[in-house]
Amino acid sequence: MLQFLFTKSPSPTSSTTASPATINLNVSEAGSLMEGSPGASTQPSPANYITRLYSLIVHSTSYNEVLSKIHILDPNNIDQVELQIEDINGNGDEDPHQQLLSQVLQPSRKRVQEALSIASPNTVTHLVSTSFNHTEDTANLCLLLLQSIYRTQSLYAPFHELLDIFPIDHHSVSQSHCNNAFEVFVQFDCDCVKNPFDSYNFQEMNNCFSELKQQLDHNLRKSHSRVRLLHHATTGSAICIIGLVVAVMIAAVAVAAHAFVAIVAALLCTAYFPRGLTKKELAQLAQLEAARRGTYVINKYLDTLQRLVDRLYSAIEGDKRLVRLGLERDGDKYSIEEVVKRLRKNKLNFAHQIMDLKEHICLCFKTVNWARSLLLQEIHLQRTPSS
Repeated sequence: MLQFLFTKSPSPTSSTTASPATINLNVSEAGSLMEGSPGASTQPSPANYITRLYSLIVHSTSYNEVLSKIHILDPNNIDQVELQIEDINGNGDEDPHQQLLSQVLQPSRKRVQEALSIASPNTVTHLVSTSFNHTEDTANLCLLLLQSIYRTQSLYAPFHELLDIFPIDHHSVSQSHCNNAFEVFVQFDCDCVKNPFDSYNFQEMNNCFSELKQQLDHNLRKSHSRVRLLHHATTGSAICIIGLVVAVMIAAVAVAAHAFVAIVAALLCTAYFPRGLTKKELAQLAQLEAARRGTYVINKYLDTLQRLVDRLYSAIEGDKRLVRLGLERDGDKYSIEEVVKRLRKNKLNFAHQIMDLKEHICLCFKTVNWARSLLLQEIHLQRTPSS
């Protein structure tokens, strides 16, 4: 499912409701927010919509929980990773990536599969299943991006060590400093060292989300039409019953009592049938709406992640070109000093870009879990008998 993520880019609970411990987003808050989502009668601007959701997620108490879980991806915490995987597995034989995914993806794949396994196979169920698959793919992408961030930090670690010891004062720079810098440059420009963000192509994932959104929109329109049609049918049936019962009462003298009861019973059954169908349609409509909300928001986050990844890709490529210029002079002192000067100037901005991407990855994890919880809750509500 994730094969398209590695295409070379040409450019840089056991309960029946969503657990607050899982998403830590007040359901009523999320519901009121989503009433103004695209497809509802009142539509705020997409920017306001995303901003409000962003605020809800950032201020949720489990934001730090995600940060603590993804922190174990740091290569410096490899022992912690192995211990946590063994704690889950018992032996640590399963794929570590999938084990890490199971820790941050909620509701889990197992819970989703259990819910879908008892749902009626139809178009809505297929779309809902596809939506869950896409959210899992998004979470997988986020894990891969985090791994790229840590590879980038490892790649730049020698630079940071160099900047710590390389004199700022031009007159204090010795040949030993330049030789040390030259070795760091050679290591950075090695053919075996690739840009950690050069293998991401978001286009196919964006296409998948766009196709899903089109299918959801199409089925939502059909579902809305059926609900309206059934509503009119129910109203019409009630009117017909009144008229027919009056007519039957007038003719009751000529009609046997048992026939009278049979006619009224048949009419009542006819009126009840559309109401039953409407309830089913409304349940499917709610699932489609929940899937569409999650699709809309996650697709926006993917757009943001793509921009941040492209920016980091370009920054790394720029540093590679800069280092290459320094190497072309065969360790010339002036060239080495200029390269180090530029690297030192870019260091703070590059660190901000890394932290910005990491923060948005964490927010994307939270949004994925929110979308999955919202959708699974609608599935559970459909199976919950009304009181």
